[in-house]
Amino acid sequence: MTDLKLLEKEALNLVTLARKAGADDCDVVVASSESLSVGVREGKIENTERSESDARYLRVFCGKKVASVAANQADSLETLAERAVAMARVSPEDVFQGLADPERLFETETLEKELETLDLCDTHQPSSTELEKMALEAEAAGREVSGVQKSMGAGAGWSRSGFVLATSNGFSGSYQRSGFSNSAAMVAGEGTGMERDYDYDSAVHLENLKDPSEIGRSAGERAARRLGPRQVESGAFPVVFDPRVSAALLGSFVGAINAASVARKTSFLRERMNEKVASDSVTIVDDPMIPRQSGSRLFDGEGVSAEKLIPVEKGMLLDWFLDCATARELGLETNGRAARGGSGTNPSTTNCYMMAGEKPPEEVIGSIVQGLYLSETIGHGINMVTGDYSKGASGFWIENGEITYPVAEITIAGNLAEMFCNMTPASDLEFKYGINAPTLLVEGMVIGGK
Repeated sequence: MTDLKLLEKEALNLVTLARKAGADDCDVVVASSESLSVGVREGKIENTERSESDARYLRVFCGKKVASVAANQADSLETLAERAVAMARVSPEDVFQGLADPERLFETETLEKELETLDLCDTHQPSSTELEKMALEAEAAGREVSGVQKSMGAGAGWSRSGFVLATSNGFSGSYQRSGFSNSAAMVAGEGTGMERDYDYDSAVHLENLKDPSEIGRSAGERAARRLGPRQVESGAFPVVFDPRVSAALLGSFVGAINAASVARKTSFLRERMNEKVASDSVTIVDDPMIPRQSGSRLFDGEGVSAEKLIPVEKGMLLDWFLDCATARELGLETNGRAARGGSGTNPSTTNCYMMAGEKPPEEVIGSIVQGLYLSETIGHGINMVTGDYSKGASGFWIENGEITYPVAEITIAGNLAEMFCNMTPASDLEFKYGINAPTLLVEGMVIGGK
């Protein structure tokens, strides 16, 4: 495992060198990562990939002028600091840039204990043979499903990343995170009637990853269910979003309450703070303190303490996702959502989810006379300035509360502002992605078919 304490010392040394070179303030990020993945196809290894990286990012402030530079392990830290300060001195001023208020920084005295509680790093490092076995097992299970003709491939992967942050106003902290993944994609049918689908799972700890055979079997069954799709008549109908599609829908909405979009005036919700923006059944939570979740963290990319955030509660918009720069620009205070990039920070989510509703998906579907169960969308047809939403789609037609036949070559359209006001979440919330939502019912969407 990477020695993060050694990297912390190096980061603090770089902070000292930057101040010596003339920076008023600065911060340093060291990001290390290693990964291993195996891909198989038709029972044979298709590829094996291993990677390692170790990057250093220095951001310096000279008054309100800022510059960022990146370096690898071979670069001279003193030269790096001098170059960054020289760049900052000739840069234009940015009045919103600067380090976080020291009072908002995470108290690192409790770091080790709280990291143990979050449990973000599995010490097990799998071999390529172990990952190969997982991928082959997933593929074999998918190929055994009735109707499946061939495999598009399966894969398994492992990664471990380390994050170190040191600032000139007294913060120094680090943590490591592991990740495991398994996926499979299958093709069912023959000739022009072929259909494909996939399934995928990821987890921080290997023991929380779904069994490979379950993933492969699900991929095969999903592909086989899509055989013989039809078109439907155009009209306005209720649409039920499958969880893996509803997560993307929630992601689009979350993008509209990101302070960077609000500040750039590219969000259809930019003037809706403290207003009703969704139905009473919609509550959106962002919680960085959930153990063993991919987005969990004790502090953000600026060292600010991570705390649970509820930006939308029972349909009311209560907060933006804010880092220090966007907070200053909007006259607010950061809520610890800074994600670190090479050149600075941007607001981002941690573990974001929509709270589950009361009814199971079967009951939600059972209440529909005619409508669409949406399993896949195609394209990027979302205008974030207006909220207009239009995508190619496929799924299954609902008749009298029952899923009947597959449908394809249709479009669905609406407006995100209206869609979220006509939304009902089901009770099947699972934490599988960085952004998660249960099955969602959206009333009155326009379906373009025959």
